[in-house]
Formats: sequence, structure tokens, C-alpha cells
Amino acid sequence: MSQKKATFIPPQSNELLEKFVNCLMHKGKKSIARAVLKDCFEILKKDGAKKPEEVFEKAISNVAPQIEVRPRRVGGAVYQIPVEVKSHRQQTLAIRWILAASRARKGMPMAKRLALEFTDAAGEAGEAYKKRENVHKMAKANKAFAHFANF
Repeated sequence: MSQKKATFIPPQSNELLEKFVNCLMHKGKKSIARAVLKDCFEILKKDGAKKPEEVFEKAISNVAPQIEVRPRRVGGAVYQIPVEVKSHRQQTLAIRWILAASRARKGMPMAKRLALEFTDAAGEAGEAYKKRENVHKMAKANKAFAHFANF
């Protein structure tokens, strides 16, 4: 008689959570990625967050960039042109930056690192939030080249 292992599906599993799980996943191990996210949410609950899903969504929205710079070649020179970021790309970049920042932290399990990064990002701090601020500064510094965006 074979027993099936129960996989974790959050109570309000939505598209954003599933996308995050897919990005967190390594080598097709989705059940492990879901378990890591479940442990992360339990750590957030233990640390005092009543609804860890709200902390997660707030972290994603705080890290999502509004504008970014794209390289554009004009007359033999390459300029960094500030452009608005579409909502789908905002989500993708936020997830990518949060995962990169949490993977860069060493010396603790991934669930703990993710929980720390979520709380930092929700409080407008941490590496992922710094990355967003650097992107915004870069766009602001290159505002003079915005007129090249219409070519």
C-alpha cells in the first residue's frame, strides 16, 4: 500500500504565489519549493505576522520597480534610457530580486532567509529593496536621455 505525501498549497493560493513557487523551484522539485514557502510562512507567523500572505504581497509590491533603464544605441553611442516597467515585468523582477537577495544570505535554512527578506522588503529595507532603489536612482540620473525613448 503506497502512501501519497501531502503537498502544501496555501489557503489562498493565487497566481502570484504559484509564480513565486515556480521561481523558487530548483531542478523540477516543486514539492520542496512549496515546503520551503510553507516553512517561511510559519516563521513569519511565529515572528508576529498575523497574515504571512499579506507580508509576502507587501514585500513584492515594495520591491517592484516603477521605472528602469534600457540600453539604446543612438548615433554610435549607447544611452541608458529610462522606461516605465509593465506590471508583469514588475512582478518578475521583484520575485527575482527577492530570491537573489535571500540566496545571498548564508548560514541558515532557505525558509528563514526568505522570511527575513520578506520582512525586510515589507519594511522597505533589505538587499532587494536596495536593488529597486538603485534602479530608480539610475533612471533618475539618466532622465536627460528620456527623449530617445520615442525612436
